[in-house]
Amino acid sequence: MKLKKANTCDHSCLMCRYVLRDWLGQIDLQRKNIKLKKGEQFIIEGESVRGIYFVQSGLVKVHRNLGDKETIVRFAKKGDIVGHRGIASEPTFYPVSATALEVSQVCFVELPFFLSTLRINPELSYRLMLFFADELHLSEQKMANLAQLSVKNRLAWSLLLLHRIFGGETEDGDIGLSLSKKDLASYVGTTYETFYRMLGELIQMGAITVEGKKIFIKDFQQLNRLASEQGV
Repeated sequence: MKLKKANTCDHSCLMCRYVLRDWLGQIDLQRKNIKLKKGEQFIIEGESVRGIYFVQSGLVKVHRNLGDKETIVRFAKKGDIVGHRGIASEPTFYPVSATALEVSQVCFVELPFFLSTLRINPELSYRLMLFFADELHLSEQKMANLAQLSVKNRLAWSLLLLHRIFGGETEDGDIGLSLSKKDLASYVGTTYETFYRMLGELIQMGAITVEGKKIFIKDFQQLNRLASEQGV
């Protein structure tokens, strides 16, 4: 990792958006930029927590190992926080890993400074609390899906979620991410072979189209119906 003192920042991340204006100067003094190559890991599961990261550009996957299998917890884009799962009242370890999926740049602040920032900036603390609540709800939903939904149904649910988070208001139904089929399979929670077969079934149904690494949703009604089915 190439780590250097930051020179410029557009202050678009979660931390900068919700701190007092006078505190931005303190952030600029404390933060460091890290340039990441594609495939470079910057958080390692089980390591002592050093600090918090904010994605400035590129795309990052947050993942963990369950046995010998990788499971992708979430994807982080520009402005998103990474490493927050290591925040605790006592010294702790990162419960997840984080890896750049493309050439990326992240902003790093040490944990003591971030905790001081939370104490001084109540709006940031409030927003982070809401973020934790949303992430917990989403994590519980994904766990329920693993128990209640078939792979095809989980795939439909995951594509809708990715489109909502990354696709924005795109008229062509682009989910907003260009991901490898292996990473998508890890996110859905299945093997590559099963994922590929279910992806083909959604294509045959006319629910989606695929162009290389890009996936386009063509029939939101079909995907919504599949995503809500249980015990299939």
